[in-house]
Amino acid sequence: MVDVSAKASTQRSATASGVLRMRPETLARIRTGKIAKGDVLTVADVAAVMAAKRTPDIIPMCHAIALSGVEIDFTEITEPDNVGTVGIKVVATATCVGQTGVEMEALCATNVALLTIYDMCKAIDRQMRIESVQLEEKRGGKSGLWQRSETQ
Repeated sequence: MVDVSAKASTQRSATASGVLRMRPETLARIRTGKIAKGDVLTVADVAAVMAAKRTPDIIPMCHAIALSGVEIDFTEITEPDNVGTVGIKVVATATCVGQTGVEMEALCATNVALLTIYDMCKAIDRQMRIESVQLEEKRGGKSGLWQRSETQ
């Protein structure tokens, strides 16, 4: 684990995103609450927040961080891709005041939200696929602002 004790505490945030692709019928069932395991997006939201808080338990060299907040947003992707799937985009933002960043917390929250949706819907759609999980932005610390550009 890297020693961050000499670093100044600053306001830090990180945003990550990812997409779960599925059949249009699956998205319709999520939207109308017709998934046997319950309210998919509510459960995925709670799972994502829990995952952000527990990130150092599953990523070995990750510092334990006192998070100030974790925000999860879900957006439906209704335009079919080239194989006819639609989807849900997850965007997770983690914030803290600390000596190290929260990129791993945002990425962990995003992945767990996607995996939770997959788990809750796998009985009706085993063709679902997770794609494009990535860091979108990080703020704070010595390096300041970093944002993903359209060309990356």
